[in-house]
Amino acid sequence: MTPSAATPPRLPVARPPTAWQTGANVVFRGLTHAFGGAVVVLLAGIVFEVLRHASPAVSKYGAGFVSGSVWDANRNEFGILPEIGGTLYTSFWALLLAGFLGVTLALVLSQGFLHRRYEVVMKNVVELLAAIPSVVYGLWGIFVLVPLLRPGAAWLNDHFPNFPLFATRLSGPGILPASLVLAIMILPTVTAVSREAMAAVPPRLAAAAYGLGATRWEVIFRVTLPTASGGIFGALVLGLGRAFGETMALAMLAGNAPNFSWSLFSPGNTLAALLANHFPEAGEFEVGALMYAALVLLLITLAVNVVGSLIMVRATAGLRGLR
Repeated sequence: MTPSAATPPRLPVARPPTAWQTGANVVFRGLTHAFGGAVVVLLAGIVFEVLRHASPAVSKYGAGFVSGSVWDANRNEFGILPEIGGTLYTSFWALLLAGFLGVTLALVLSQGFLHRRYEVVMKNVVELLAAIPSVVYGLWGIFVLVPLLRPGAAWLNDHFPNFPLFATRLSGPGILPASLVLAIMILPTVTAVSREAMAAVPPRLAAAAYGLGATRWEVIFRVTLPTASGGIFGALVLGLGRAFGETMALAMLAGNAPNFSWSLFSPGNTLAALLANHFPEAGEFEVGALMYAALVLLLITLAVNVVGSLIMVRATAGLRGLR
């Protein structure tokens, strides 16, 4: 056998792209730019439409609309201060609970505490919580959570009647059941983003800590959590942004009371619930006021989500060079 016959033909290592590949690449890049631009245009369009319909109420009521506390469509007097307080108050308690549970779950799912099979099951169960419709959460809260909380709330009110958080009785929907359901609804967001932040911590940092004699918990609390703190904080901010916009469950569980109270057992209201409850029967003047309230809610939610996204980008960018 001659050397020429034994040696297979050598193919070029790199080939220039074909005309079809070049065209497909151009089309794909064009579509990605078009979809990205469409998202920006859609967001700008939503803000413009809300602002256009709210502009008459903005010019008429001004800043007094945000600081007012009366909502009377018959006299055309509108104020959303109790609703702003209720939105912030329910979201605060929901974030407090969801933050603790979400970060704990993320720690369990990212640090090898469970067998891989159980870890996948728990991850899928948490993610499935985000697929449950808001109205189903509301019905569950009315028929299951409120009766379950009522005896304990009555005991707290009887034994600590002067404590501001327990100053009233839980007779039905209120801040506490609304906050608990809201915490369950934002739990998948907090858990998923926190888990990604912890998984993004370079393994070499943990290996170096183990090499210096650190225990597993010392590595978690002194290396993993501090390194992932930026991403975890971003997860909390994103969860808070979602909590601001939840509607149906809060409309069913908050109580729709036109006042604000520090008691967890008293009824309240939120901006999203206000919009859901008043829009179907709103007149011309009330529609403008509701669009003004929608504009305030939109600006709050957008600001929180932008801050959370910036924190996430900055936190993950600082870790890429350490992998």
